Formats: sequence, C-alpha cells, structure tokens
Amino acid sequence: MKAFLKKFEDVVIKSLIVMMVLVVLVSTVELGWIIIKDLITPPQFFLEIPELKEIFGFFLLIVIGVELLETIKAYLDERVIHVEIVLEVALIAIARKVIILDMDKYPGSPIMGIAALILALVIAFFVIKRIFKDRTHSSGKSSD
Repeated sequence: MKAFLKKFEDVVIKSLIVMMVLVVLVSTVELGWIIIKDLITPPQFFLEIPELKEIFGFFLLIVIGVELLETIKAYLDERVIHVEIVLEVALIAIARKVIILDMDKYPGSPIMGIAALILALVIAFFVIKRIFKDRTHSSGKSSD
C-alpha cells in the first residue's frame, strides 16, 4: 500500500510540476505581450504609472509561480516542504499586493495590517534562516 501511495504521490507532484511549468510559460509570454502592447500604443515607448503597476504586478506573479515550482521540486526530491521557500513566496505575494494596491482607496487600518503581516513574515524568515544557519554551523563543528 505504501508503494502505491508513493507512486501516486509522485504522479501527482510531477503533474503539478508540468502544469506549473505551463502556467509560468504562458504567463511569461503574456507578460511579454503586455509590455510590447503597452510600448507600441500611443504614446509610444512610454509607460504610464498604471501600466507599470500592472507589469510589475504580473512580473511578481510569475516570480511567485517560479518559487512555487521550486517548492514542488524540492518536495519531489526531498519529501520535505521548505518553510524558507514558502516564506519567500509569501513575501513576494505581499510585495506584489503592495505594488498594485491603490493606497488612496484604503483607510489606515488595512495598510497597518499589511505592514504587520510583512513584519511577521520578515521575522519568521530571519528566524528560519538563523535556525538553519545555526544547524549547519553546529553540524560543521562536530565533524572537525
């Protein structure tokens, strides 16, 4: 039964990788099309702020897809979800939200909530990095 479940899990993960590759590829082509379209429409070779926000938001969305692909690959290889990568994806996602957010439309409390979320993610990221650094450093000392 365990062998069947492992094979099933492998098929699901490999399917997710293929689908994620397709999504990232199509999204990258679409981003290229958006940039070209924005550059050739009047005024030519000039991007306005809303267009830049759209492009940067789309760019970060693709980066999120690439990072998710990395997470899935790491899980396939090691059968472990790397918390560090998940936190990176969360930070990129919240950065994307901040970039595309129209700050004038929201009162202070949602903005403060986003700031608190960013702070919590950054703290978690550095704690995880520190723990990982300490583990590799201490295991390096024990082999001397």
